Amino acid sequence: MNVNIPQLADTLFERTANSSWVVVFKALITTHHLMMYGNERFIQYLASRNTLFNLNNFLDKGALQGYDMSTFIRRYSRYLNEKAMSYRLVAVDFTKMKRGIDGVMRTMNTEKLIKTLPIIQNQLDALLDFQANPNELTNGVINSAFMLLFKDSIRLFAAYNEGVINLLEKYFDMKKNQCKDALDIYKKFLYRMTKLSEFLKVAEQVGIDQGDIPDLSQAPSSLLEALEQHLASLEGKKTKELNADTRASTLSNAVSSLSSTGMSFSRMDEKEKQQALEEEQARLQALKDQRLKEIGMQTPPSASPSSQSIGSANNNNHVTQTPDVPNLNSDLFDLQPAFIPAVQSTPSISNANSCFFSALCFTVSTPPHTRDR
Repeated sequence: MNVNIPQLADTLFERTANSSWVVVFKALITTHHLMMYGNERFIQYLASRNTLFNLNNFLDKGALQGYDMSTFIRRYSRYLNEKAMSYRLVAVDFTKMKRGIDGVMRTMNTEKLIKTLPIIQNQLDALLDFQANPNELTNGVINSAFMLLFKDSIRLFAAYNEGVINLLEKYFDMKKNQCKDALDIYKKFLYRMTKLSEFLKVAEQVGIDQGDIPDLSQAPSSLLEALEQHLASLEGKKTKELNADTRASTLSNAVSSLSSTGMSFSRMDEKEKQQALEEEQARLQALKDQRLKEIGMQTPPSASPSSQSIGSANNNNHVTQTPDVPNLNSDLFDLQPAFIPAVQSTPSISNANSCFFSALCFTVSTPPHTRDR
C-alpha cells in the first residue's frame, strides 16, 4: 500500500479548517507526529508549500474548553510553521541532524554558523512560546501536543548547544563584525537556556520522570565578560582585556560546561530512540498477528465430514495464496506508527497517549462527514 504524501498533508490541512478545537488540535498533533517520526518526504512537502497553517485567528466559542484550547492551537500551529520554515531554509531537520564532535553544528564554518544559529533560535522561540502551565494541561489532546514539543525541545536545543560551542571556539579568531554577531547570538542563547529550564520544570511537574529530563549546565559568567572585552578591544575602545592564558582557561571551562549539557541531552535522545524502536517492533508484530488471525477467520467451514479433506486443501490454498497480506516494506510503514511517550508518574500523560492514537485514527482514517465534531 502506497501513501500519497501530498494528499495526506492536504487532508490534514483541510481538517484544520474545522470549527471544533478537538478536530483541529488532533490534526496538528498528527502533522507534528509525522514530521518527527514519518518519512522525510512529508516535511519536505510541507516546506515546499506556499502556505502552511493559518490559524492565527482560530477561536472555538462553542465547545467546552474552547477558549483556552484555541490559544494553544494558535501557538502550536506557529511552531509547526516555523519547523517547516527552518527545513526550507537549511534543507535539514535540526532535531534529526548528526551530533557529536564530528556533527554538523560542531564542524560548520564561521560564516554559515552565524547564519544558521538564528534559524534555530527562531524555531526554539516558537516552541517555548507554547507556554503551558501544569494546571493548563487538562486533557489528553493538549498533553499529546506537549509531549511532542518536549521531545523536540531536547533535540533542538542539543543542536543549538553544539552550534554555540563551535561559535565560542572560533570567537577569538573572528573578524570584528563576526564577533559582534557571535556575541549577540551567545547572549540570546543564555536567555533561551533560562526559558528552556522553565519549560523542563513544567514537564517534570506534569509527570515526566526526572531521569528523562536533561541537566542544563551554564557556562561561567566570566566568559561573557571575556567576550565583551575582546569585542571592545577590536572596536578600539579602552578596556582591560584578559591575558591569553586566562582567556584560554575561561573558554575551556565554558566549553566543558556546555559539552556536559550536550552529553546529557544526547543520553536522553538515545534512550528515547531505543524505546521507540522497541515499541515499533512490538506494534509491527501485533499487526502481523492480527492479520494472520483475520485470514484464519475468513477460512470457510467444512460443509460435511466427507468434504473435510477438500475444505482443508482449499483453506491451505487460501492462506498461502492470499494476495492482500500487507507489505511491511511499503511507504505506509516508512511513515511509521505512532510513538507512545514513556511517562509513568501521572494519569494525565497516560490519557494523552490514548488520545493521541484517537487523533491518528480520527484525523486520517474516518471520512470527513462523520467526524466534524
